Amino acid sequence: MEQLLHTPEGVRDIYHEECAKKLALQNRLHKTLHLYGYHDIQTPMYEYFDVFRKEIGTIPSRELYKFFDRDGNTLVLRPDITPQIARATATLFKDDEFPARLCYVGNTFINHSSYQGRLKESTQMGAEMIGLDAADADAEMLALVIDCLKNAGLEEFQISIGNVDFFQSLIEESEIDDETEERLRELINNRNFFGADELLEEADAKPVSRKAFSALSEMVGGVEILEEAKKVAPSKKAMKAIRRLEKIYAILSVYKMEQYITFDLSMSGIYGYYTGIIFRGYTFGTGDAIVKGGRYDHLVEKFGKEEPAIGFAIVVDELMSALSRQKIQISSGEKSSLILYDKERLKDAIQLAMEFRGKNKNTQILQKASDKSLEFYVDYGKRSLAGSMLYLRSKGDVQMVNLMTGEEKIVG
Repeated sequence: MEQLLHTPEGVRDIYHEECAKKLALQNRLHKTLHLYGYHDIQTPMYEYFDVFRKEIGTIPSRELYKFFDRDGNTLVLRPDITPQIARATATLFKDDEFPARLCYVGNTFINHSSYQGRLKESTQMGAEMIGLDAADADAEMLALVIDCLKNAGLEEFQISIGNVDFFQSLIEESEIDDETEERLRELINNRNFFGADELLEEADAKPVSRKAFSALSEMVGGVEILEEAKKVAPSKKAMKAIRRLEKIYAILSVYKMEQYITFDLSMSGIYGYYTGIIFRGYTFGTGDAIVKGGRYDHLVEKFGKEEPAIGFAIVVDELMSALSRQKIQISSGEKSSLILYDKERLKDAIQLAMEFRGKNKNTQILQKASDKSLEFYVDYGKRSLAGSMLYLRSKGDVQMVNLMTGEEKIVG
C-alpha cells in the first residue's frame, strides 16, 4: 500500500505555487516563440519504437520506456520531441510549401540508469524551423533562444556553439575505427583531452590528427578562437564549418546578441542526427544545459521527405531550478479573489463571484464555518494563492482583507 502513496523514482508531483510559476514561465516562453512567427504543434506522448531507433540517432534503446500494444508492436514513451516533429513534417506536411516554423511543449521520458537524483520525466518547450539551410536561419534560431531566456528573467547566461561538421572532419582525417571513434567522442565530451591523446596514440592516428584534437582543449571562447580553428582545419569541410560560424556570429551582431555567444569546437552533439551547428545554453544554479539544439538536415528524410531543419528545446525544469537558485522571481500571474460568506449571504456571494468572473477575475467562494476563525481563512487564502479576501458577513457589511499586505477594512 505504501508504494501507492509515493511517486516512482525520477518523477514528482508539482502543485500549488510551484505549478503556477511553471505554467506562468511556460506561457512567457510560449509568447516569445509566437513573436517569432512559430505555430503550435502537439505530438503524441508515445510512438512506434522505430521513430527513435538507433539509426535515427537518438538515445540508446536501454534508456527508453518500452511497452506493447494489442497487436504486439513495440511502443516507447518519447525521450525527445524533435524526431516526432521530423515524422510529422514528412507525413502531415509532405505537400506543403516550406519553410515551416513549429513550436511545442511536452514532457519527455528517459530511463536514466546512472543519474542518481536526475528526473526521468521532464518538460521541454522548443521550436523547429523546417526547410531553410542558411546562416541567417541558424542565427534566427539562436536569437530566439536568447530572447526566450531573457524573457524568462535570466540576465547571465551563455550560448555555447559548435559545429558537428568541423568535429567530424577531424574524425575522418584521423582514419580511426568506429569503436575508437565512439570512445574518443566520450572522452572529449567529458573534456578528457589527455585521455583522448592517449587513445589516438594507441590507435596509431596521424600526428596531424592528434595535434588537431589536442588543440580542441583551447578552442573555447569568443569569436577569436575561430581564427585558431582555421590553423588546424584538416579539410575544406572543416573550413566551411568555421566560415558558417563566422557568418552566424556576424548576423547575431546585427541582433545585438553577440555578448551571449561563446564557441566550443570540441562539441560533437548528444544526438547522432545533428549535422551542422549545435548549441547549448548554460547559466548559474543548474548542473546541466538549460537549452539544447542544433541543425539536423538529414533527419526529416529518414521519414520520407528531404528538408533541412534546425531546432532547440528548453528544459523547463532546469530553467525553473536556475531561476530559483538565482533568486529571480517568477510571477505566477494575476492573483485570484476569495469570497468568504456567512450562510445567510450565499446569494450575495454567488452574484458577486459571477460579476468578478464576468470581468475575467479568477474567483472562488467559500462558506465560513462557525467553528473556524477568520485567521484560518486568511491562511487558507494565502495557501490557495489568492491576493485578496472579501468576507460577506451576516449583518450585511463586507470585510476586505489584502492577503499580500495584511491590510483590512470594513465597507458598507
